[in-house]
Amino acid sequence: MKKYIFLLAALLVASCTFAQFNVKEKIKEKSFDRTDQRIDEGIDRGIDKIEEGVGKLFKKKKTNSEENTEEQQNNAEDESEEENNVSDPIEDKPVQISQNLQSFTKYDFVPGDKVLYFEDFSQDAIGDFPALWTTNGGGEVKTVNIAPGNWFHLNKEDAVYCYTKQIAMPENFITEFDIIPDGDFANGYTLTFYEDPENAELTDDLYPGQRGLHISFEEGRWYTKGYNNSIDAGGWIEGESTTKPVVMGQVNHLIIWVQNRRLRIYHQGAKAFDMPTNIHAGTKFNRFRFSGWSTHSLPYVTNIKITTAAPDTRSKLITEGKLVSYGIYFDVNKDVVKPESFGTLNDIAKTLKENPTVKIKIIGYTDSDGDDAKNLDLSKRRAVSVKNVLSGEFGIDGSLIQTDGKGESDPISPNINTEGKAKNRRVEFVKM
Repeated sequence: MKKYIFLLAALLVASCTFAQFNVKEKIKEKSFDRTDQRIDEGIDRGIDKIEEGVGKLFKKKKTNSEENTEEQQNNAEDESEEENNVSDPIEDKPVQISQNLQSFTKYDFVPGDKVLYFEDFSQDAIGDFPALWTTNGGGEVKTVNIAPGNWFHLNKEDAVYCYTKQIAMPENFITEFDIIPDGDFANGYTLTFYEDPENAELTDDLYPGQRGLHISFEEGRWYTKGYNNSIDAGGWIEGESTTKPVVMGQVNHLIIWVQNRRLRIYHQGAKAFDMPTNIHAGTKFNRFRFSGWSTHSLPYVTNIKITTAAPDTRSKLITEGKLVSYGIYFDVNKDVVKPESFGTLNDIAKTLKENPTVKIKIIGYTDSDGDDAKNLDLSKRRAVSVKNVLSGEFGIDGSLIQTDGKGESDPISPNINTEGKAKNRRVEFVKM
């Protein structure tokens, strides 16, 4: 032990002398960049040697078995952090998301507690046309190098792509999807919701159905048009915005909120479009499609989700005792809460602040894809992350929140298709 203490003292003296000498030299020869660089490198080496000596002093006190155990634990932690890119799931550490969440304060939408439709094309083989869609052109499911999953490439000009089944959309609903604009996007691409009493699987009419709404996302702007085919000239109700337009060659996550006659669009952390009267009164949407007219744009789309909107959070949580949420977002196999979750978490936080004595349990769930044990661990870590955000970002007392994860157990829908799996990927808030 004396030998190591002597070595440490010698290193400290040598390093201080070395540092003082080199500081003087740096003052004298300040204009020489190379000399400065070598001096800095020498100082760093001296400090490294001191730290190494200190480390050896403490390591001497440990047995070989203790060193091996610590090394195995460190290796396991390093592998876990590298695989998941997250903090220790056991400890309630703050989630590094403050700036991102705050930048999404205009994300005031809150998805409902019911998934009406979901499609990520995972059930379709690469190279095939999606089984539940139809077109008057061509298209195929592909993978891309900038994002995971399967993508539907709408690769025929002047074509329509229709989902073949009806969806009874309520007056208040939210549609989300990812799109990669590709090709000449000057004239953009269009998502159309429409009311079709004839139940036609495929229609290439410019204004399909009885009434509808065109939402065009173009290079540099958003353009919308509510129409009614029983009125001369379609009774157009038009809207336009240049806020946060789609970005070429990148994944764009678009969120469209229809609330009776009102239309709002969210993109890149902001409300990009808001028109209080953009839809004809009495319109009852039951179909949707994508289309491109007089354009060379050939986009990729995936993760299309339609949910009910704006549940009564206070009633669900305080009165009924449980709130099922599809508005808390994570990347695939990650537990970091995404900024798009702001609206939902803000709504829940308001309810908890209005009822400051209420205790809740946050429970994470996954679908059945992947390893059971990993799904269980992921669901637990996600619940902890949600607690950390509510506590750290919204000021909710963490002692009133418990967390748990059930993985793929307790599904609320069969895991036999993409829609059922989407319903099972959820976060529940249970009053205790």
